Amino acid sequence: MNDFLLTGIELSYLLAASLFIVGLKKLGSPSTARQGNLLASVGMLIAVVATLLNQSVLNYQIILIGVIIGSLIGAIAARQVEMTAMPQMVGIFNGLGGAASALVAVGEFLRLLQENSDSVSLDASITAVLGVLIGGVTLTGSLLAFAKLQGLISGSPVTFPLQQPLNLTLLISFLVGGGYLLVNPNNVPIFLGIVAISLLLGGLFVIPIGGADMPVVISLLNSLSGLAASAAGFILFNNMLIIAGALVGASGLILTQIMCKAMNRSLANVLFGAFGGGGSASIAAAGATGEKVVHKVDPEEGAMVLGYAKSVVIVPGYGMAVAQAQHSIRELADQLDRLGVDVKYAIHPVAGRMPGHMNVLLAEANVPYTQLCDMDDINPEFERTDVVLVIGANDVVNPAARDVSSSPIYGMPILEVDRAKHTIVIKRSLSPGFAGIDNDLFYAGKTMMMFGSAKDMVTQLVSEVKQLD
Repeated sequence: MNDFLLTGIELSYLLAASLFIVGLKKLGSPSTARQGNLLASVGMLIAVVATLLNQSVLNYQIILIGVIIGSLIGAIAARQVEMTAMPQMVGIFNGLGGAASALVAVGEFLRLLQENSDSVSLDASITAVLGVLIGGVTLTGSLLAFAKLQGLISGSPVTFPLQQPLNLTLLISFLVGGGYLLVNPNNVPIFLGIVAISLLLGGLFVIPIGGADMPVVISLLNSLSGLAASAAGFILFNNMLIIAGALVGASGLILTQIMCKAMNRSLANVLFGAFGGGGSASIAAAGATGEKVVHKVDPEEGAMVLGYAKSVVIVPGYGMAVAQAQHSIRELADQLDRLGVDVKYAIHPVAGRMPGHMNVLLAEANVPYTQLCDMDDINPEFERTDVVLVIGANDVVNPAARDVSSSPIYGMPILEVDRAKHTIVIKRSLSPGFAGIDNDLFYAGKTMMMFGSAKDMVTQLVSEVKQLD
């Protein structure tokens, strides 16, 4: 390859990396997220085109076939997949990224063995082992996360005796096998053995994690997919892959830390605590509900409370996503705005099943981003709020996290909706949330419960509010 072409490719990579960084920065705000996504996409296009100019690319026909097939799958998925299924789609994307990196590591390692059966360089062996570990764990972990989110398997934590010792044994076996390959890289059965162990570790990594912790898992798997891509970049000596993978890995890890902070739990507790499995906590809560009073309200009464308020804060939760009620909620907000009611939305960082889940759904319904408020910004306003409308949220509004030191969620930052003058909660039943504990908010004197599907109840509220002058 001539020096001019090589310089052009490297400069293209530099431009693409700059667009990635600027795009990531703009993704931090709803007002600039679309622009950030576009800039990052242009950066990736530049990186792909520059890579295809590399003369070491041997078969453009196969690459073109892959581009066509991938584009068709992407276009169909973009049109057919519902916004409520975005967590599953993100999980699949993470898994595909891990699979690609693992396949690159396996293919490159075997190619090096074929070209030089006597030995493989130490740096190539290390990067191949790391690529297999990170890519394999990301692949099967993401597939299992997808299965949990899709309801193909139980979303509850799955544990069994000696689970952690088994995981530790597998990890040690991988490290021993990987270390052996650094000394004797021409042992293909050992290499294939650590590939199998990495795939098994990914599944065992996600099995004990409950549905409530899925935002953290999705974010962590996203980070791992980036690290796997970076490892593939070292294997292929491709600077663009190294930079892009590092950016994804770092941003995913930062987001994971933000998610853990939002739940006041460590990453180790999320991964190994099997949180939300129910058990005695949920049973005890269920037994206590008989002594508490629930104040029920029908849509007509709820509409009057909302319509004659000066300020309303809407708190969306996973129940809104399941019922696909975001469009009905937007219509309700529009009707309240017609009556002169100030409407805002309070977004908890871990509401839903992926980071930003509620923001994505509300954006689909064209909710103005200026009405979306983060937890830290909205909490001081609840005391001055006339009505809070909670739609399908549970643990993120449970006052036990603030007031009950013995509660499993004690210390978790919550949306302090109980401080508002009135609260209306739309929920199918009084069943505990994913934390497996009862919610005293449901029995508070200022709380009114509206039982039913989020979409049905909000639709009825819209109909009743329309009749108010």
